[in-house]
Amino acid sequence: MPKESLDKDYWENKYKNLDTGWDAKAITTPLKTYFDQLEDKNLKILIPGAGNSYEAQYLHEQGFKNVYVVDIAQQPLDNLLQRCPSFPKKHMIKSDFFELKESNFDLIIEQTFFCALDPLLRKRYIVKLNNLLKEKGKVVGLLFDLPLNTDHPPFGGDKTEYLTLFNPLFQIKVFEKCYNSIPPRQDNEFFFIVQKELIIF
Repeated sequence: MPKESLDKDYWENKYKNLDTGWDAKAITTPLKTYFDQLEDKNLKILIPGAGNSYEAQYLHEQGFKNVYVVDIAQQPLDNLLQRCPSFPKKHMIKSDFFELKESNFDLIIEQTFFCALDPLLRKRYIVKLNNLLKEKGKVVGLLFDLPLNTDHPPFGGDKTEYLTLFNPLFQIKVFEKCYNSIPPRQDNEFFFIVQKELIIF
């Protein structure tokens, strides 16, 4: 488990010290390919733990009007606004993901946020995703397929763990080895699409 608290100060320091080895410095190919086939520019989209938000910038520049980003640190939100001054400030949320109040999203994008969370929070993360989505909403993105670290992010995982986490609350639409990963992540990630299940009691 983490040796230090993965709190706001931890992540602020990462950005201020440019200690951001996970940062691809551009939208990655798998997500760009997925976004390019989306036709409804009115989709309400959330990118949690958005970091420098290249995905949000790309969507905004393609005409998507309802893109929201949330991050616990201020610096990456400032970085997004510097690169993309027209991005709506009201859609930039500085908050702990688990305290996010905005909801009713059509689509949530997972890109290196899951692996940054303390693994003890993974079940809570899945429940929060479900709560944030509207009926039949989807989570789409990438998850690492390798152990990585045990005491600091990024934390890894495997397909069995991921499916066990998602299955109770989501219908698995796609979960497969990513064929178009960027070179540093080649053969080490899954692309997935899961859809919110309507739970009837």
